[in-house]
Amino acid sequence: MSSVPPALAEIVEDFAAVGTSDKLTLLLEFSRELPALPPELEQSAMEPVPECQSPLFLSVDDSDRAKVRLYFSAPAEAPTTRGFASILAQGLDGHSADEILAVPDDFYSELGLAAAVSPLRLRGMSAMLARIKRRLRG
Repeated sequence: MSSVPPALAEIVEDFAAVGTSDKLTLLLEFSRELPALPPELEQSAMEPVPECQSPLFLSVDDSDRAKVRLYFSAPAEAPTTRGFASILAQGLDGHSADEILAVPDDFYSELGLAAAVSPLRLRGMSAMLARIKRRLRG
C-alpha cells in the first residue's frame, strides 16, 4: 500500500494482524478514540454523509493544503461508524491534500472487515473518503 500515508498503513497492518472477531474489538477501540470536535466547529456547519447507516458529519479544513485537518461527528451509539471515522481521522488528519488524494478509494478492503461488517457499513467508510477527496479536489 505504497500510496497510503504511514499512519494509515500502520492502522491497516494492525487490522491485518488480528483475526476476524478481534477486528470488531479493534474497530470498537477506534470508535472510543474519535477525537472530539473543537469548540468552534458546530455540527450544523459540517457536511452530512447520508450513505452511512448512522448519522455522520464531517468537515475538511484544507486552508493549508500541506496539512489538511479532518473532523468527524458521530453518535456514541454508532460504534462502527465512529470507528471508521476514527480510522480516517487518525490515518489521514494532518497529511497533505496530495497524500490524501493518493489513498486508494478501496483501501478499507485491506482492513479485512468484510467478514465482520455488512457491505452497507463498508460503503459508509468508502463514502466518507470519497467526500473528503471531493472537497480536496473542489
